[in-house]
Amino acid sequence: MRLEAKAPDMLLRAVWDRSAVEIDYPQLQSDLETEVCVVGAGIAGLSIAFMLLRDGVNVVVIDDGEVGGGATGATSAHLSNALDDRYYRLEQLAGQERARIAAESHTAAIELISEIVESESIDCDFRWIDGFLFLPSGENQHLLDRELEACHRAGLLGVEKVRTCPIREFDTGPALRFPDVARFHPQRYIAGLAAAVDRAGGLIFSHSHVDRIDAKNRSIRVGNQTIRARSIVVATNSPINDRVVMHTKLAPYMTYVIAGYIPKGSVADALFWDMDDPYHYVRIEPADTEDGEDILIVGGEDHRTGQVNDTEERHARLEAWARRRFPMMRTVCNAWSGQVLETLDGLAYIGKNPGDDNVYIVTGDSGMGLTHGTIAGILISDLIAGRNNSWANAYDPARKSIRASGTYAEEAIKTSVQYAKWLTPGDVANLEDIPSECGAVLRRGLKKIAAYRDAGGHVHLRSAVCPHLGCIVQWNPTDQTWDCPCHGSRFDKLGEVIYGPANSPLSPIEEDAVAKLKAESGV
Repeated sequence: MRLEAKAPDMLLRAVWDRSAVEIDYPQLQSDLETEVCVVGAGIAGLSIAFMLLRDGVNVVVIDDGEVGGGATGATSAHLSNALDDRYYRLEQLAGQERARIAAESHTAAIELISEIVESESIDCDFRWIDGFLFLPSGENQHLLDRELEACHRAGLLGVEKVRTCPIREFDTGPALRFPDVARFHPQRYIAGLAAAVDRAGGLIFSHSHVDRIDAKNRSIRVGNQTIRARSIVVATNSPINDRVVMHTKLAPYMTYVIAGYIPKGSVADALFWDMDDPYHYVRIEPADTEDGEDILIVGGEDHRTGQVNDTEERHARLEAWARRRFPMMRTVCNAWSGQVLETLDGLAYIGKNPGDDNVYIVTGDSGMGLTHGTIAGILISDLIAGRNNSWANAYDPARKSIRASGTYAEEAIKTSVQYAKWLTPGDVANLEDIPSECGAVLRRGLKKIAAYRDAGGHVHLRSAVCPHLGCIVQWNPTDQTWDCPCHGSRFDKLGEVIYGPANSPLSPIEEDAVAKLKAESGV
């Protein structure tokens, strides 16, 4: 399968019918004072706001785009207490007690979502289902047994080993069944959650870019406006308030998803994951179509952001993998990508920002952003209210783990080697070598330039240097974005920032340099 060029906005929202939900909120137009300001209106930010409002706390939520339009808009919507990074591995890195807390907190997050759906009458197709973890072909069963034992030690006593997954078309071999996991329509849930925040008196502002967070003065600068707050929560997926400390403990990975039509009822309504590397995950979304089809959602093929050259092939690999196992899949109707932030031990960082007394962060979804974001709603509201929470140490952003030092070193090397790209040639020698609707990095002397040619032939030039910490961005042909291979900042084809930690666009090129470059290339 080869995808046509699509804007990132279309890719991120391809499978979800956003036209069916109302999630547009006004832009901030005046200064405000509040008890808590939450920056980021995805599932984490809105969950935190919802729980704070339950406590009677005044809350303002602000986002530089649409509500639910960031990482939450790209989710495949698994609600699971089966860790992507496995319980036995978490035990190795952080100990049995932290694994128990992970199981308890992710289970509580799913239960809270269910409660909110019911109490707020949110129509989002929420459904309790089973999840199944299976091995790739030829893998030794001891990995399943090891995970089963770790799940039981963590308190997930309902997890059991079964002969195979409930998939008629192929025999997965032995699998682990996780009862009481769930799935839902994420955009409808986010729309309902935002409406609940609004009804409870919370203020939500969209399309309002935060330029600066001043922890000392307890203020947030948004253009010409200022929000003053007793506490500030940064729920922007990748923290925009911190330049270095937290980002050394986060590794950005791109993940890919396709969606294809299947006959209704041909695949069990369940969650499926394999233990391959890169791994794959599957679920269905009931589709309201005349011929009674469902949608099969297949994801995986993860890789470190900006550090591979085969992004256009990832969707094709997913389709090939799916068609071998689900031959009933018909047309691939949508394909998109997202970014996850991996942590050293697989658990998110939720709590006080290291060094700050009044700034809280939630980051490091580790592929489980929906449950981690909901955990943040519980934990951060407790911390702000001064209540004890037994999960706090396990999710503390300042936590350290000597046993995770190998993971830290491995990811640090993947980051540091990217700075060598300052010394490499460009992707192309001249502007005329760049096809229509494509981008490439050019070298001119000591400078590296990000060049994009639009459909009309006009060339747009920006610095290729990420404004976060100076890494050289790479062109992503699948999403038509500029991706930073160091810390995961992403920019649209014209250089505007769409994902942090960068909080500003790629810098413009001086006019005389632009004129010289275009003259050299005859553009």
